[in-house]
Amino acid sequence: MKNTIAAVAGSFFLLLASVSHSQSDDHAQVMMFGVFHFANPGLDVVQTDAINVMTEESQQYLEGLSTRLREFRPTVVLLEFDPANEALMQERYEQYLDDEFELPANEICQLGFRIARMSGVEKIGSFDEASIGWNAEPLFEYLPEHDPDTERAVQMAIENVTAEQQLAHTTLTLGQLLKMTNDPDQDRLNKSFYILTNHVGSGDNFVGADAAASWWHRNFRMYAKIQRRATPGQRVLVIGGQGHTAILKDLLEIDADRDGVDVRPYL
Repeated sequence: MKNTIAAVAGSFFLLLASVSHSQSDDHAQVMMFGVFHFANPGLDVVQTDAINVMTEESQQYLEGLSTRLREFRPTVVLLEFDPANEALMQERYEQYLDDEFELPANEICQLGFRIARMSGVEKIGSFDEASIGWNAEPLFEYLPEHDPDTERAVQMAIENVTAEQQLAHTTLTLGQLLKMTNDPDQDRLNKSFYILTNHVGSGDNFVGADAAASWWHRNFRMYAKIQRRATPGQRVLVIGGQGHTAILKDLLEIDADRDGVDVRPYL
């Protein structure tokens, strides 16, 4: 009986997904644009000295990139900043529209404000969700005594990625760096860090799986905010750290009511 119910339920959801696709010719178009933090706030596990985006060469690239992304015709621009600051950020954006605000060296303004202005978007928004974060403290407290091999593997992974990122920021152009932060292989590498520790404490306290779940939990909430704005007919540009977009792209891929648009051809 249970198998029959499960089969019926599975058929129902497949039918529902099929109906959703067939009835929605005006799906929202969503472009995920993964970036590194132009002005690194020091909150990430991997710490590097970022390229200077305020040089003449970088500014010319950002101007050209914003012009190209205007061709996507975004109607909604969502950025990664504290939603509690939404009114303040909107005020700054409106000052920028009036040529009364000079863009500081962060991706929110250098990309988000610039592209929104070029595209005629009147109001920017936040998709961030900071009330839930990566709860990794129990994991890192557990590792030294119970799983030193994984602790060494984690440390090595962090050191390797840090070295690679630092080399990239000292040898590549801004355009090349942004291509890298939207490379599927780099997205896979980003997510693999959480799988590396996922097994820790399995059968005991599951500190590895719980830490990984906390990061996905935050990103599920962030995607929920994107869904709320990505209604039929809208063209949504989402600009955020690659640690988020690597996961958000996966959620967008399985979203039956929204279509993803690849940012890479514009880079």
